[in-house]
Amino acid sequence: MASEAIRNPQTDHLLTPENAAFIIIDYQPIQVSSIRSMPRDELVFNIVSTAKAAVTFNLPVIHSTVNVATGRNKPPIQALQEVLGHLPTYDRTSINSWEDTEFKEAVKALGRRKLIMTALWTEACLAFPALDAIQEGYEVYVPVDAVGGTSLAAHEAALRRVEQAGAKLISRVQMYCELQRDWAREATVPGFMDVFESHDGFNPEKAAEQAA
Repeated sequence: MASEAIRNPQTDHLLTPENAAFIIIDYQPIQVSSIRSMPRDELVFNIVSTAKAAVTFNLPVIHSTVNVATGRNKPPIQALQEVLGHLPTYDRTSINSWEDTEFKEAVKALGRRKLIMTALWTEACLAFPALDAIQEGYEVYVPVDAVGGTSLAAHEAALRRVEQAGAKLISRVQMYCELQRDWAREATVPGFMDVFESHDGFNPEKAAEQAA
C-alpha cells in the first residue's frame, strides 16, 4: 500500500496546514454563559479541542476579544487561555470584527484565503465577519459544533445565512481529518488523537460552570 504524493499544500482545494488559518472570536465568559444552542460543557470541550487542533497543525491563529480593554467584558475563558494564551489577542469594540482595522489587517497579513472561523455568537460575531470575508474573496469554513448562538433557532438561521453566501459548513472532526489527511504523516498523529480526550485536569463541565 502506498499513498499518493502529497498534493501542493498551498493550492490544494481541501484544507491543509499550509493554506488555512484559524480565526477565534469572543469565547469570553458572558458569551459562553448565554449559549442556548447546545450544552455549554459540550461547546467548551469542542472549541478547546478545535483550538488544540489548530496548534497541533501549526495553523496561523487570529484570536479576537471584545470590550476587554473597556472593562465591559472579561478575557477569554481559562480553558482557552491555557491553549492560546501564548498568542496575542486583538481586542475591539465592534460587534463585527471585520470592522476592526487591527483585526482585519492581521487576517490579511497572513496571506491565506481559507479561513476556519469560530465565534460566539453564531448570529452576530460569526455571521458578520464571515459575510464580509466572503464578500472580499475569502473561503470561510465554519466548524458548526464549535460555535453557538443564543438559541437553536438563531444559531441555525445564522448558519443558513452564511452558507447561502458561500461559507462551507464543516464539523470539528472533519477539520481534523482534512488537515491530517494521511496517518503516515506521523508527526501530528499524537496531537490529532489528543483533541478527543479530556486530560491535564481539564473538565469541560467545570470550565462551563466557571464561564457562567
